[in-house]
Amino acid sequence: MHFLYGLKVGGTRKLVATFDSEQQLLAYVRWATLLPTGNQSGKFEQGSALASYSSWEQSNEPLTEDELEGVFNNPSPSML
Repeated sequence: MHFLYGLKVGGTRKLVATFDSEQQLLAYVRWATLLPTGNQSGKFEQGSALASYSSWEQSNEPLTEDELEGVFNNPSPSML
């Protein structure tokens, strides 16, 4: 499982979605990024899991104690 985290400026990371593969995660981030503003940061598509965040981070293991329940698994643009 691959974990996608959203980060706010000066804030902590929050689990926003999980994916079955790294390729799915990266494709989703490419779709969700409207305007890249740096390495793993930018303005993100409204309605995406990253919409209210300024940057993102990925991991193969959980980085926080966030619950998986209620988090999107393999979200896609068609889910909006």
